[in-house]
Order: sequence, then C-alpha cells, then structure tokens
Amino acid sequence: MTIDIGHLVLILAFACSAYAIIVSVVGALRGREELQVSGEHALYMVCFLLTVSVVLLWQQILANDFHNEYVASYSNRAMPNFYLWTSLWGGQKGSLLFWGWLLSIYSALVVYLNRGRNRELMPYVVATLVSGTLFFILLNLFVSPPFEKLWLMADGRVITALTQPVGGSVFAAADGRGLNPLLQHPAMAIHPPILYLGFVGFAVPFAFAIASLLTGRLDGQWLHTIRRWTLVPWFFLGIGMLLGGKWAYMELGWGGYWAWDPVENASLMPWLAATAFIHSVMIQEKKNMLRVWNMSLILLTYILCIFGTFLTRSGVISSVHSFARSDIAGWFVGYLVLLIAVPTALVVWRLPVLRTKNHFDSVVSRESSFLINNLIFLGALFAVFWGTVFPIVTEAIRGVKVTVAEPFFNKVTIPIGLFLLLLTGVGPLLAWRKTSSRLLKKIFLKPSLFALLALVVLLVAGVRHFYALVSLTLAAFVTATIAAEFHKGARARMRGNGEGYFLALYRLLQRNKRRYGGYVVHFGMVVMMVGFTGKAFDTEKEGHLQIGESMQIRSYRLEYVDFKTLEDENKVVWQAEMNVYKNGDLVKTMYPNKHFYKVQEQPTTEVVLRSTLLEDLYVVLAQPNEDRSVVFKVYINPLVNLVWLSGLIITLGTFIILLPDATSGQRKTPGATRTKSSVEYA
Repeated sequence: MTIDIGHLVLILAFACSAYAIIVSVVGALRGREELQVSGEHALYMVCFLLTVSVVLLWQQILANDFHNEYVASYSNRAMPNFYLWTSLWGGQKGSLLFWGWLLSIYSALVVYLNRGRNRELMPYVVATLVSGTLFFILLNLFVSPPFEKLWLMADGRVITALTQPVGGSVFAAADGRGLNPLLQHPAMAIHPPILYLGFVGFAVPFAFAIASLLTGRLDGQWLHTIRRWTLVPWFFLGIGMLLGGKWAYMELGWGGYWAWDPVENASLMPWLAATAFIHSVMIQEKKNMLRVWNMSLILLTYILCIFGTFLTRSGVISSVHSFARSDIAGWFVGYLVLLIAVPTALVVWRLPVLRTKNHFDSVVSRESSFLINNLIFLGALFAVFWGTVFPIVTEAIRGVKVTVAEPFFNKVTIPIGLFLLLLTGVGPLLAWRKTSSRLLKKIFLKPSLFALLALVVLLVAGVRHFYALVSLTLAAFVTATIAAEFHKGARARMRGNGEGYFLALYRLLQRNKRRYGGYVVHFGMVVMMVGFTGKAFDTEKEGHLQIGESMQIRSYRLEYVDFKTLEDENKVVWQAEMNVYKNGDLVKTMYPNKHFYKVQEQPTTEVVLRSTLLEDLYVVLAQPNEDRSVVFKVYINPLVNLVWLSGLIITLGTFIILLPDATSGQRKTPGATRTKSSVEYA
C-alpha cells in the first residue's frame, strides 16, 4: 500500500510541476500577478509532495519492507541504522529522488526569500527551477522508479513492476542485499548529500541568469541576488570533494585520496567554472566589464553539474563511484542538449545588451590579474574535461576505449595549480586600473624576501624536488601577503580608533567580512596546496610477515603480533595486531583489518593510521593467509592532514563571507571605488 501511495505522490508532483511551469510563464507574458503567485504556490506543493515521497521511501527502508525492489536492493536487516538512513541515496533510483527533493527545497527557499523583490524575474526563475525538478520526477516515474514492487511469477521468476503482471503475486524477499560495503563508511555516508547540495544549488544562479536573459534585466541586480546563492553551492561542492577524498583515503586502501577518477573529475569541473565566476564577477561589479563572460560562466557551471551527473549515472564510464549502465543516458543527453541550446540562444539574442565598451587600462592591474586567473581556471577545466571524455570519444570513433591515467592529469594540472597559487597572492593586492612600480615594490618586497628565505630553508633541509620547492616557496609568499594585509588593516585601526591589536583584527573582520573572509579562504587554499605537495615525499613498502616478524620503513618499525577472526551478522573481520615503534620507542598498537560482507560477498579494506600534523603512517592489511601470515602495505604520507585541515579553514572563511556586513543595509553606488586591496569573494 505504501509503495502505491509513493508512486501516486510522484504522479501528483509531476502534475503540480507542469502546472507551475505553465502558469508562471503565462503569468509573466500576460502580466497576471495572480497566475505568477499560483505558480509559486504550486512550487511549494511540489516541494511538499517530494518531501512526502522521500519520507515514505525512508519509512520503507527502516521498516525492512522488502516488497519494494529498491529497499531489497540497498538495505538489509543486518545493516546498522545509520546506514539504513543513507540507503536513500545509495542507489540510482533513490539518489535521483533525493536530487529532485533537494532541488525542490532550494526552489521553495528562493521563492520565499524573494517574495517581496525581483518580481519581474521570479516567474521565469520558478519555471526554470521547476523544469529541473520535473526532469528528475520524470526519471523517477518512467526510468528509475523508487516505488516498484517485487512480483513472484508462476514459473518461479521474481520480476519488478509498478503494477501487477498477469500471473504474478506480490513477493517479499526474505532479506535485502544491503548497501554496497564500500559505502558503509561515515565519510561516504555524508559525502553524497553534501556534494548534491553543491550540484543542485547551482540551479539557482542558473535560473536567475535565464530569467535575466529572458526579461532583459541585465543590470547588476541579478548578480547581487545570486552572490550568496553561488557561494553556498561552491562551498558544498568543494567540501563534498574533500569528504570524497577522505573516504577514498580510508576505504580504498591505496594510500591516496585523489586518483583523477572520472567521477571525481565530474565534481571538479563545475567547481572550477564556479571559482572562475566568483573571481571574474568582481570585474563586472567594479568596471561593468566581462558581462558576456560572466553570464556564460554561470550557465556553464550548472550545465557541467548535469554533465557530471550524466557521467556518474549513465554507465558510459567505469568507476568505483559510478552507477551501473542504464537506460537513463538518453534522457540526460536530451536534457543536456536543451540546457546547452536554450541558454546559448538567449546569450546570442542578448549580445547587443550584454556587450560593453569598457576596456582594461593596464596589464598590471587587479582586473587583468583576475582575467588571467579566469583563463587559467578554464585551461584547467578544459584539461580535466578532455582527459575525462577522451575514453568515450575514442570508443565512439575507434571502438577501443583508451584510458587517460593519472600521469596525464598531473603533468597538466600541477603547473596550472602552481600558477594559480601565485595569482592567489598577487591578484588581490594589485590596484584597480593600474598599479605603479612604486606600489608594486611596496606591496611585494617583504613577501618576496620571506619567500626567498623559505626557499633557502627548504634547500638547507635537503628538499630537491622541483615542484615541491616551487609550491612551498609560493605558499610562503602567499601566506606572507595575506598576513601583511591583516597586519596592515589592524595597524590602521589601532592608529585610527585606539584599539588593541587583537580587538582591531576582530573589528577589521567584522567590518569587511567579504574581503577578509576571502583572505581566510585563500589561506585555506594555500594550506591545501601544501598538503598536496606532501605527495612528493610519499614512501611505501610491502611486507609478507609471519607472527613475530617485523618490517622497517624510514624511522618506523612495525612488528606483527597477532591475528584474529571476528564475526557478526553482517560481516567477517580479519584483524591483525601490530606494535609500531618509532626510533626504537613503542608509539602505538594498531589493528589493521579486512572485512568480508556476507550478503554481498564482497571484501573491503579498513585502513589504520598513526596521524600527526606532519605525516600519516598508513597501514593496510592487504592479504590474510591460511597460515596466519599477512601481506601488509605500509605508506608514509607527509602533510596529508593539511588537506583535511584546509577544509576547516575554508569553512571558516566561507562562513565569514556569508555573514552580513554591518553596512550591508546601505545601498552602494554602482561602480563606487572600495578599498584598493578588497577581496570581494574567495
């Protein structure tokens, strides 16, 4: 009965979505405010109905209702309750429902928060957002239904169908297959919803961009409206990628956290496009330039979100993250064609209005540095895009899939990343229009000397890896520029207001959150780059040990002490015990283990760590043997914890940016000059 209700609720959501689109567009074209309001109410109803459908599916999962094919496929009685909740997005059907639900929530929030403003744009915003929701509802109704019953046929076959087939009777599996064991990890449980909050959230600025193109309202108002609506999904997408990296680091047992997997790249591409937009939009705010560029960037960002979803769910690529091949590919291709064709036509239509006659005054200026920054980001985006789709292209043309491996991506993106790191320190400190040579010397002399000193220290310490030297030296330079900006601002407040140093820093942050919050985000990126640089110093070793034997790696000696086999109703655990000595002193006892999940008949590796801020000792039980000997893989990963720490710093900086400024209620004059070293975003 619950299954039938769930499917009926989706049908009602489909009807309300279609109604919301029609009456919103008609209301806008005819100037009928009551139709526009009716469309917004229909959007609220779509959100309510999708919430009901999600609650119904969750209820079936938690109740172990194995009449439902989805529940039987992604849940079982032995799974911990925490992972029962995450089963909602553990499979194709549930995750599509989850996506549509999140989009409906975003849409409802947008309508509510804009109920007294942007009235000319809102009908088209509603129509665009609900069109996206409608697409995912269609997938749930016709391609990947989450409310589908199991039926037992007369010949003993078990099939799935929405309605009773001839000769079939309702069937309930004795137990389900359960969630993929690789997904039964805390980081992976929260990684998908956070990533979805990023992917889905970019629908909002996309909708406002479409509405602005349709209405011709291409002044700064739409940019002002989407400022936070862009930064929030950018943040979620970035943190989602970090959580995915943490999951890969802890669960896949290969010693790394980013392998340039196609699904990883699918998340990175829209993030790169959004980051370029977040920086270049400042030029439009200040100089009324790059209007076509910025419009194209924000449209491209959401298109890449849908393209990444297509890659993940169509089965056209092979990945540990992706779903199996399905009939969904054609639907996504059609939706992508629509998403590309309509915005392109609108931009071409509005080109005479979008173009401006303003131009750059000097190459040595902040606007020029941001434009170069944009070009570098798009260069990275193209490299990642081409490396990701190249196997698909070669298979379509030659019938042979040629895989693009990690070395290609590293060769292309490492130099790009280093140049972006340099621009992180240089760009925000340059003046608008033109920076004089005297100002350049004043701004960059001390940071350059600090970076040179850091380089000398690194060389004395024995660092000879070229990219590592460049990366760490640039990190020192950027850190010095950021610290100098905070110090300069605090000193100015101390002189002007008689405040103590730390109070001045606090007030500085409080008075211009976008600028100094942006600096905090930039510092987080610097810390992340230092963490990435640690890969240059990784060490790994493999050892086949009997109980009582040990292996040496750098200053660590690992002694294999004991082996146990444990079991619960969900899995079998093979567990080794190891004593870890550093420089002869016992520092930790570790228990690396391997799990074998009974229902799925699938093993997983459970990594154990000895972590410090400077390095991880990473131990993997690679192969247990019948004679109780074990093959261990051991890695020393320097600086890797700075990657995770950077996520906390970026979170802090983004939170600061999103807080309203004390003067936010005062309307600023367009084009007014602000502080010379202002950083408006991240």
